[in-house]
Amino acid sequence: MNRRIATLVAALVPVVVLGVVGTVITVPFAALGPGPTYNTLGDADGAPVVQIDGVDVDPTTGHLNMTTVAVRDQLNIFEAFGFWASGRQGLVPREEVYPPDKTKEEVQEGNQADFEQSEDSAELAALHHLGLPIVLVVGAVAPDGPAAGLLNDGERLVSVAGEPVDSVTAVRESVSARSPGDTIDIVVEKDGITRTESIVLGARPDDAEQGYLGVTPAEEPDVPFTVKFNLADVGGPSAGLMFSLAVVDKLSPGELSNGDFVAGTGTIDSNGVVGPIGGIPYKLIAAREAGATTFLVPASNCDEAVQNAPDGLQLVKVDSLDGAIDSLEAIGVGGETPSC
Repeated sequence: MNRRIATLVAALVPVVVLGVVGTVITVPFAALGPGPTYNTLGDADGAPVVQIDGVDVDPTTGHLNMTTVAVRDQLNIFEAFGFWASGRQGLVPREEVYPPDKTKEEVQEGNQADFEQSEDSAELAALHHLGLPIVLVVGAVAPDGPAAGLLNDGERLVSVAGEPVDSVTAVRESVSARSPGDTIDIVVEKDGITRTESIVLGARPDDAEQGYLGVTPAEEPDVPFTVKFNLADVGGPSAGLMFSLAVVDKLSPGELSNGDFVAGTGTIDSNGVVGPIGGIPYKLIAAREAGATTFLVPASNCDEAVQNAPDGLQLVKVDSLDGAIDSLEAIGVGGETPSC
């Protein structure tokens, strides 16, 4: 009997040791999976996800849910295997989420900055779509650029080289069409005072034949109301499209969602162009499990979305805010939409 016990103990010791080691040593992988979804027409932690003050907003129901990806780090071998075997999560090399040249805190700060930029772009895209006023301002002046000491942050850009400007692109095209050494007049306005500065262009750092002003133009809302996004602990730029749709929905008659459960994802710039995102398989799962029946997919993500689409989820291909709104309106009347 003692010999049998000794044999059993000898057999179990390697298993126990492996189990102990497996729970202590982490693997160089992170797990990605479905994260929370948030209705941009609803509330989070007692406040509207998209809050508009200073103007009457249109009543909304239904859902325009933004989707997220959950990231789990510092996994031991058993946790990693469990996530992989679940079929709902995927494993990626940890360096794809947390590059080795950055700390985890730096990555999180970068994600937060991207998220805040997506909020600004979402508001501007919505205002452009609605035809509401936007002003062009001096966003920043390069300290060693030609405009240093002549133009100041926050001044409204009225004209460049004699031509009125109303977009970032217009400023860049006007300046880059000229050569280093050319002198151009820049008209700016601040607090009701307009002035003109004649500035000698330098050479672009990346193209010595193009003119360089050393100014970063930026768009700002010029409306009698404020838009605030109340969503903490979310990072990255992929909420832009759904934020923008919520702003449009609240500032225009009717309901974009048609009272249905619509979810989606996608970056957006101030001109309403929708860009690709990561983690689409997990966002599709999260949306369907939350109850979504329609999912707005950035055009560049369509192939991956089709391969991972859950049953019962209609995939609508979008490449712009205008296109997304057109598709939602078409769904409301039983029309056709671009699909993945």
